Amino acid sequence: MFTFPHEPSRLRMLVRSLAAAGAIALAPAGVLHAQAAPAGAPALVQGLPDFTDLVDQVGPAVVNIRTLEKAPDRSATNGMDEEMLEFFKRFGLPMPGGPRQQRPQRPDEEQPRGVGSGFILTPDGYVMTNAHVVEGAQEVLVTLTDKREFKAKIVGSDKRTDVAVVKIDATGLPAVKVGDMNRLRVGEWVMAIGSPFGLENTVTAGIVSAKQRDTGDYLPFIQTDVAINPGNSGGPLINMRGEVVGINSQIYSRSGGFMGISFAIPIDEAIRVSDQLRATGRVTRGRIGVQIGQVTKDVAESIGLGKTQGALVTGVEAGSPAEKAGVEAGDIITRFDGKAIDKISDLPRMVGNTRPGNKSTVTVFRRGATKDLPITVAEIEPDEKPGAAAGERNAPPKPKASAAAQQLGLAVVELTDAQKKELKVKGGVRVVSAAEAAARAGLREGDIILGIANTEIAGMKDFDAVLAKVDKTKPINVLFRRGEWTQYLVIRPAR
Repeated sequence: MFTFPHEPSRLRMLVRSLAAAGAIALAPAGVLHAQAAPAGAPALVQGLPDFTDLVDQVGPAVVNIRTLEKAPDRSATNGMDEEMLEFFKRFGLPMPGGPRQQRPQRPDEEQPRGVGSGFILTPDGYVMTNAHVVEGAQEVLVTLTDKREFKAKIVGSDKRTDVAVVKIDATGLPAVKVGDMNRLRVGEWVMAIGSPFGLENTVTAGIVSAKQRDTGDYLPFIQTDVAINPGNSGGPLINMRGEVVGINSQIYSRSGGFMGISFAIPIDEAIRVSDQLRATGRVTRGRIGVQIGQVTKDVAESIGLGKTQGALVTGVEAGSPAEKAGVEAGDIITRFDGKAIDKISDLPRMVGNTRPGNKSTVTVFRRGATKDLPITVAEIEPDEKPGAAAGERNAPPKPKASAAAQQLGLAVVELTDAQKKELKVKGGVRVVSAAEAAARAGLREGDIILGIANTEIAGMKDFDAVLAKVDKTKPINVLFRRGEWTQYLVIRPAR
């Protein structure tokens, strides 16, 4: 409601024009009222939110977390490592050991390591925070808003999702309410409480900028413009209903400080992890043993997939569930347990959230047809690392090239039985050289061509036969292997 006791004549004319148009209604006392919106229409202006009640409601459940570690012997740098020295230089802070010398620190003495935030999950003392907040800590100290301080035990942490749970010996604590991620909408107001730079109980606010932001294999992050800085890590992201919808975890920054983009772990993902940590102290995830790549628009169109979807299988691990199920390099996995794979990051999340030992189904698109393959999900190994690439091995001497391949700028040769066994492939031809259209498409010496134009290539005979039939004035899809990875590309004729 607005009042204009002495409005200028132009403003008075504008007001009367708006009233005549039906946008506003004029009361006898000169008071402007917003015209009532039609039934069912959303209110466009609702005023700025008031966070005071939310702070009173949720604030007592937010904690400050300090960690300590054993001090290494760093007498040469006054107890600081190179990272800390660089920190002081970058931010223009006075260097310890300058005008005021610090006493030498004993190697076995505990020293402050970091400051972070967290929130109380249950009244009996379970606290959630980020894994990177407590990683490597010798001791974890949790301080409540009433200034009580507790030594905490690390129940478990998960680096892949950056979620950790610690336990303090207390009861009757104020706990947070967990929100429903399905109700979270882009554009709605959210609030963060934490300890940026050690400033406890700091409140910042903003809006949800995006959902399902892909920045990691297992986490579709919530993006916000809430001010988050070092020390906010592990604190809650809270909606206007006073519910926790995320854990503030990361920022995008070129300066080390807040630049308007922050990321929070969705609370449903975090709760799923915390339940396992509280039950067993660790997180188990499923795996099927495939390496995957992006399905490009060109590839999708050329192989008849129709639209850009799914995950391209670039490699299948020997003895893995995928190999046993019949998944092949070059397959495009379009569904897992009946759920569509719209983008590449969907597959590792779906498989990772599946209990090891579960009998599932993968749907693959292979050479123009769709197949359902039964598969038994295995357990992912911690800190699993891929093996050495097969392409690092020495290649045999170059034999005579096929003449038919020259039309595409290719020179290829038959694979020997020893090479097939070493590469674990049933067939294919090896690229000796690539020029013109083949080189422009990205093929290079040492690549193994496994299929052309949706046709599997067993050897040189198949290769020549397929090339003789395809229309070389149109794009030709090629399935090839490079090192341990299998992928598609499209050879386009010269124009």
